[in-house]
Amino acid sequence: MKRSRALTVLYVTLATLFVLLAALVVFVLTFNWNRARPYINHKVSETIGREFAINGDLDVHFQQGDASEPGWRRYVPRPRISAAGVTIANPDWTSTGSRLASVGNIVVTIHPLPLLHKEVLITDLSLDKLAVAAERRADGSNTWTFKDNGPSQWDVNIQRLAFRDGELRYLDDGIKLDLRARATTLSGGQSQNGAQQYGVKFDLGGTYHGAPITGGGKSGAVLALEDAHGSFPLQANATLGHNKIGIEGTVTDPRSPAGLDLKLSLAGASMADLYPLTGVLLPETPPYATTGRLIGKKSGDIWNWTYRNFTGTVGSSDLEGTLAYSPRKPRPMLTGTLTSRQLRLDDLGPTIGAESDASRAARDKPKLQPKDKALPVEQFNTAKWDALDADVKFTGKKLVRTHDIPLQDIETRIQMKNKMLTLTPLNFGMAGGDITSNVKLDGTKKQINAQIRMAARHLKIRELFPKLQSMQASLGEVNGDAALVGTGNSVSAMLATSSGELGTTVSEGSVSKFILEAAGLNIANVVFVKLFGDRQVQLNCLAGDFVVEHGLAQARRFVVDTKEAVIDISGSVDLAKERLDLDVRPKTKGARIITLRTPLYAKGTFTNPDVGPYKGPLALKAGAAVALATVVNPAAAILPLVNVGKVEPVDCAAVLAQANTTRHESRTEPLKKP
Repeated sequence: MKRSRALTVLYVTLATLFVLLAALVVFVLTFNWNRARPYINHKVSETIGREFAINGDLDVHFQQGDASEPGWRRYVPRPRISAAGVTIANPDWTSTGSRLASVGNIVVTIHPLPLLHKEVLITDLSLDKLAVAAERRADGSNTWTFKDNGPSQWDVNIQRLAFRDGELRYLDDGIKLDLRARATTLSGGQSQNGAQQYGVKFDLGGTYHGAPITGGGKSGAVLALEDAHGSFPLQANATLGHNKIGIEGTVTDPRSPAGLDLKLSLAGASMADLYPLTGVLLPETPPYATTGRLIGKKSGDIWNWTYRNFTGTVGSSDLEGTLAYSPRKPRPMLTGTLTSRQLRLDDLGPTIGAESDASRAARDKPKLQPKDKALPVEQFNTAKWDALDADVKFTGKKLVRTHDIPLQDIETRIQMKNKMLTLTPLNFGMAGGDITSNVKLDGTKKQINAQIRMAARHLKIRELFPKLQSMQASLGEVNGDAALVGTGNSVSAMLATSSGELGTTVSEGSVSKFILEAAGLNIANVVFVKLFGDRQVQLNCLAGDFVVEHGLAQARRFVVDTKEAVIDISGSVDLAKERLDLDVRPKTKGARIITLRTPLYAKGTFTNPDVGPYKGPLALKAGAAVALATVVNPAAAILPLVNVGKVEPVDCAAVLAQANTTRHESRTEPLKKP
């Protein structure tokens, strides 16, 4: 009996629920939903703090569930809501128009079961004749941020988004962008063999930094936002200011870690022009072009980007590699690897103070290097050094410097952290030898604090002077060390304030006799060489040791010892004024006929040096020759021009050891900032 009553109660309950559900369905299907429009318009407007209106018909009816859904859920009917003439107002301050968005017709299909746990799951959202007019001001405020009602207890998710004809106006004061787009529906657009065809064509227009925007492209008609296997085709080409951009590929599940995979092409007048658009700090460069694979990965609410396996050119230079960009806080991070077969120093631009005036003239930019300055005065631009951090490894086969010796096999790690730029290490080959160095530039203050430590090994003498014909037969190697600190925003300013040490040694070898005899003013040999050609002389050693204090490099020891002469050099080099003040005193080891063994001076500026004999000693020798020719015998006039003195050879090992010891002891102490 009790069991029978329980079954009766169950049947009655089920019947009641069925009747209520049927009544609800009948109500939904027969109710004139246009009567609810004023209430809906008022509640939505109150919630978002902006006027919302459904101006056309509002209709609700049920449709069969999705056959692809597993189990009994596929049989649950889903409400399909359609509304015509939907508008959302813009705030009063915008200049893009009174409406943020308007839709000719919108259709929304909702899955009812997720409503039980406060989730609005929109399985399909279709928009027809969509018009959007959005604006973002320079301070970051925008027209699409609505009234803040606190955290919502409801989640809203969209599975599929479809759109037909529409237009867009987007104004961004922060990047000086005024973009307009118009979309029209193409025939087809359905999936074929699992791949969606293009369903929408769009045209682009507007301005970017005052320059016109032109372009267009095609896209799919349906965007599957939660389908990990669905794809949304996209192809577009546009010219934005001086930059040309092309993309082609697919968007696959934008909410998954592999949501974007596009072939990206960029080209323009300078990579620096991309900064307002991308926020990525790039140097001022000659015209560039690059093609690679752009991959977007989403982590939470942040998209991380990778430009993979790209190739490109900057001026006459080539670059390839992979770069990754993460918009982390407090600064974005750029990481990756770059390689180059040929890199021209001029192509790096003024960011490193290396752009030549010829390069600037080719790009219609004024010359910055004064005629009386040899050291580069181009300013480092540190204003945007805090735009991002970076950790990029670079290797290059060849670096070409205008009118200078090319560098080979460059290897460096470029790191930027909190406006601190380091190149550790910075290694390269030069003149048949190797140079290893560490560079640190601190841009946290108004003037850059710079530090450099460098060691040069096995540089070939003849390769250091490739354009000097008389040096092509020369042998010998150059080794050197430098440790300097300075302050300034250009290479010239840094050296003008620098302190530290410089040292150079040359090992045994041979050098041009013409160069040495010309320096010693051995006239007979100069004439002989000019008539019959050059020959080599044995070089025992060369050692130079300089201490630098506030831009003044003072020679502690500078000596050249050959088989036939010893040359002592003393004095200083003013890096701030770019002036020379050196004494060159050659001493012949053996007898020389017709020699003017007088001290030389090296003065003047770097751009206009003045090298010659001191007039006093030279005049005394000439006067003595004239006196002997007049009073004694004309043949005696040659005697003052004959050198019969004997000079002891320099102990090269001792000189080299002393110079190396002095620099080693100095390097054990920390460098003092100027």
